[in-house]
Amino acid sequence: MEEKNGKERFFSVELGSKSDLKNVSLANGGHGENVLVEGTIGGLRTARFAEGVVLEVVGSRGVLRINVAENEIGRKEVESE
Repeated sequence: MEEKNGKERFFSVELGSKSDLKNVSLANGGHGENVLVEGTIGGLRTARFAEGVVLEVVGSRGVLRINVAENEIGRKEVESE
């Protein structure tokens, strides 16, 4: 296991409803609507845009992906759909 030296990348995802989940496995069943997922992907290996529309952050223990276009990064506000 990697030493925790302040270089690990942590993440959290908070959703307002379980219906916003595509796929998840939980060890403990809960009855609330909110969902919070927290963890670490370890030390940063790479961060890049795949095909210009998916930000992919690769760590020593996992990968975090989000579909956000390169030109959306840095905007103060993103228009809602």
